[in-house]
Amino acid sequence: MIPERVPFAFPAPLSVPLYPLRPVRFTNREYFNIVYRTDPRALRAVVPEPLEIPEPLVRFEVMRMGDVEGYGPYLESGQVIPVHYRGERGEYLHSMYLDNLAATAAGRELSAYPKVSGSPGLRVEEGALIGTLDRGSERVATATMAYKWQPMDLDEARAQIAVPTYSVKHFPNPYTGGLDAVDLVRTEITDVTVTGAWTGPARLQLFEHVMAPMADLPVLEVISASHIMTDLTLAPITRLEGYPLGPVG
Repeated sequence: MIPERVPFAFPAPLSVPLYPLRPVRFTNREYFNIVYRTDPRALRAVVPEPLEIPEPLVRFEVMRMGDVEGYGPYLESGQVIPVHYRGERGEYLHSMYLDNLAATAAGRELSAYPKVSGSPGLRVEEGALIGTLDRGSERVATATMAYKWQPMDLDEARAQIAVPTYSVKHFPNPYTGGLDAVDLVRTEITDVTVTGAWTGPARLQLFEHVMAPMADLPVLEVISASHIMTDLTLAPITRLEGYPLGPVG
């Protein structure tokens, strides 16, 4: 018999909760960011309208989630793209790879995060902060930055990570194999406390992988890098507008 109230969404099996249905707090969330210049044509090909691209820039990131309510610690890596939406400055979430099943499912189902499985890494070795991403046994990205090279203004660091983010939410219809809706949505982080921030020289290499095509946005020039320690909360998504059913972009 199915219980009258199931305190979690999308349970499979019914008796096993996968993630909590509430905003969760991230404690000791560590960012390693590299902003780089890329090919504007390649960028336009992956950013859906009506989002505008002010400059051909990408932010590659590796994040260590030190402690997350409901999920525990995990690592994540991805690419986000600075954009404007009707005059508002934000970032488009292009790709996310992480090593936690519950966080992957919740990000895709409750929000609109483009999350898939991957194996990120973040470590310090011989004076360098090293961020990596593997897909299976193959390397996808390697980023290095001089470790805690120069202190960064905490307000500047907060502004860098607290911008609104946009993504595309697909609502599949399991009975027809089609889509019920495709929406452009927005979210942001709240209650942000920056506990430390640094900047310094950095390098980034991206490697060709058909299932993790980060290299489709090639590194032409590294613009800046940052290493930021935070505590924060992720807000739920809000709908901005819908797309006609069919190809997006």
